Amino acid sequence: MSIPEFRGVNMDDNLLLSFEGALAHHADFERELEPFLQALELGADKWMPDIVKGKRRQSYSRAAIWKVLREERGERSTSVGLYRKKWPVLDMSLRLRFPPLPSSLQVWLDVQPLALFAEDESCRSFMEMVRAWAIHYPAPYASAHSMADRELAGFPHFGREAEVSRKDGFDKIYEVFWLNVFGPKLVESVGRERVLSTPAHLVEELPNGSVLLVLRPTAADFASDEARVAQARAHVHLRPDLDFDTVLRTLRERSAALVPVEPRFHPDLAPLLSRLPDAFAISERQRKIAELNAFRPPVPEEWLPVALPSDVGNPERVLESYGDLSEGLVAALHTKVPSIMDATPESLTDLDFHFWRENFPERYKRDLIDGHTAPAVGAYLGDVLVKHLNGEWLPRRKLEESQVRVGQRVWLPFLRARRYMQSRQSLLDSSLTQFFREAERHRA
Repeated sequence: MSIPEFRGVNMDDNLLLSFEGALAHHADFERELEPFLQALELGADKWMPDIVKGKRRQSYSRAAIWKVLREERGERSTSVGLYRKKWPVLDMSLRLRFPPLPSSLQVWLDVQPLALFAEDESCRSFMEMVRAWAIHYPAPYASAHSMADRELAGFPHFGREAEVSRKDGFDKIYEVFWLNVFGPKLVESVGRERVLSTPAHLVEELPNGSVLLVLRPTAADFASDEARVAQARAHVHLRPDLDFDTVLRTLRERSAALVPVEPRFHPDLAPLLSRLPDAFAISERQRKIAELNAFRPPVPEEWLPVALPSDVGNPERVLESYGDLSEGLVAALHTKVPSIMDATPESLTDLDFHFWRENFPERYKRDLIDGHTAPAVGAYLGDVLVKHLNGEWLPRRKLEESQVRVGQRVWLPFLRARRYMQSRQSLLDSSLTQFFREAERHRA
């Protein structure tokens, strides 16, 4: 999310609108945006923005929007962000483009949760808003639909190379979403009579020759079989070259991919694995949850039944060096992983997630990892065992042989850290979280 309060929110599906229309009077954008803001304020209802953001955040007002657009204005464009600081979440951007570029108004509007649009009234208000925009700012194409399903449909390229997609735009009916605005050129290429006879909840010809097409009364039930049949019928009507059964089968496969999967993660790793799905595109999350449900990490092998005797001449000095390593890790990561300051089991999970999200083992140079990061992680891991499991350091000359005695076993945190830092997958296979839990079980 773009507003700090909602960073880390477990993302539900969203209603996503993409709209780019023509500006008639780019020089006087306050007057030109009057219909835009009037339609937004009438149509937003429960998701009305209350934050205007440019270089800083301000409460929503038209005056604040004008101010940000003036402050952000460059030679060819200006932009403003509109958000909410409470549920439901709104993440919206408005960009104006000026000559020598074609004058345009670009909107990216994302409302969470999609379930908000299970209500007829919310959807009618949304339709009215888009209708007003499409009349005042003629668009070659615009659409609103589930974010997850748009991703599965391949929006915005629909299987084309990005360069080809940017050049050609929506030059034919690649997909029919819940709400669609087809510009005059696209309507004529399909055939105006054909477009206006599309089987759908709403098909309306607008004064500028565009057509507003809405498949169903509400947006939230897009994945139901009834909705998929309606979507397939509309698509095949507009594209007679397509096969109805093939289109419907593809839509049903997309619905199946979005069916919620109940998390059943390995108990040791549940605090970590539960955070991973949100790092993926929303359309991939249910598949990732199923994969993570099946994941079973190897049982930690970095331990010995009997301690190796310490072979260092000055154990206190060696332990100080371990402390320096651990403190170096804290100093390097305390802003990105604040809990690292506390040296708790929870901070180990936070480290696991940080390194995984950053793909640290595969993004950074191996000599840096092997020479600095892995030893620092090992020292920190050992300190957590000492602090929370009544552990005792048993230092050795060879770092990977250094041990922490917990109960009847001795554990090898530096060896664990080296294996941990081999790859992104090894961060899960050899997680710090699981290592601590295994040691905890054998504490008595």
